[in-house]
Amino acid sequence: MTTLSTRALAAEAMADVALAGHSLREVIDRTSKKIPDARDRALLMALLSEGARWWPRYDAAIDRLLDKPLRRNEPTIHALLVLGIIQLEVLELPGYAAVAATVEAARELRRPRLAGLVNAVLRRWQRERDTLITALDATPATRHAHPAWLAKAISSDWPGHAEDIFATNNQEPSLMLRVNRHRADREEVAEALRVSGQNVALHPWLTDALVLPHSTDVTRLPGFAEGHFAVQDGAAQVPVDLLDVRDGQRVLDACAAPGGKACHVLERADVTLTAVEFEASRASRIQQNLDRLGLRASIIIGDAGAPDAWWDGVPFDRILIDAPCSATGVIRRRPDVRLHRRPNDIAALNAQQYRILDGLWPTLATGGRLVYVTCSLLRAENEAIVLHWLSTRSDARAVDITLPVGQAAAVGWQILPGNGDLDGMYFAVIEKL
Repeated sequence: MTTLSTRALAAEAMADVALAGHSLREVIDRTSKKIPDARDRALLMALLSEGARWWPRYDAAIDRLLDKPLRRNEPTIHALLVLGIIQLEVLELPGYAAVAATVEAARELRRPRLAGLVNAVLRRWQRERDTLITALDATPATRHAHPAWLAKAISSDWPGHAEDIFATNNQEPSLMLRVNRHRADREEVAEALRVSGQNVALHPWLTDALVLPHSTDVTRLPGFAEGHFAVQDGAAQVPVDLLDVRDGQRVLDACAAPGGKACHVLERADVTLTAVEFEASRASRIQQNLDRLGLRASIIIGDAGAPDAWWDGVPFDRILIDAPCSATGVIRRRPDVRLHRRPNDIAALNAQQYRILDGLWPTLATGGRLVYVTCSLLRAENEAIVLHWLSTRSDARAVDITLPVGQAAAVGWQILPGNGDLDGMYFAVIEKL
């Protein structure tokens, strides 16, 4: 059987992500294993990442260029066409080479009768580009490559910031690392990375963070195998500061997978940590991260909102709830969120968020601290949940918090995507009276 080219493999993978609901991360991991050449793998990554990021825009463009849609009967060819335009508009590859290679990919995909159509559609895009772009820019959803419901929700919740949020979501984020102070010194890790040729900077106010301007294969960086650092955006490094963990405390990390925040807690203090995760398959990621970083925790597969099934009755001094959410704050890093999230998801997430917060409160010791976190931009998942829950409790007090970037919410603090070059994330700190 003929080995498929990078573009043909990318078209199959993009159809899985955009039209069949598969995870971009899982599809990239699976598909990249079929490509031995590093440069071709880089092209695959670029095609799929930018394909997911710009799909709502150029998917609509294909509809304008076809008399009859291909999306249902020929999903791979439809994805190939979208990626063809992305090569021209986003990756800015030479026009002739990009079109010729995309047409050839249609033949490799055993669709020779559609190769002429692929050529005609891409050539038409080149001829009518200015008119088509004007039409796409006329509608917020296609101008910003966000689904209409999400563009409306962000504009409603953040009217003075929406344009900046959309623009940030469509840019490649920096790569941030969290130095494992349990094993390494931040300045020494930074120097080792510089010696290896990396452009690295110390984060100005996150004391464990290093910043690299672009994504790279971190497994090849010096110190990775030794557990000197982990990949973690700066916003996700904030919760450990808000928890204010001390040696000897009992700490609960609810909804813990893949374990980054749990590991950060253990790197900061000598605590007894319990990590709860509902999905067994995701719980294995927690153990993998603990092992690589040389850390230990008790991992429980269970429902964070129903602690009676797993809690031993001894109160926790600190609780971190990284609540299930829409992930609308991390779209720049996980562009497929815009393809998979639906407006009717929010109500179900709200119910789950409230249930977990309310269910875990009895497990917190008097005088203890709970930090509620989401990677959402939507107020309905953040301050609305916390405010409503606080109105039902006489033994809870919201703690005022201030961070160097972002802004105060009605309760808690919100970082918007790009604030301080961080992902979007919400934080609320609650103490038990």
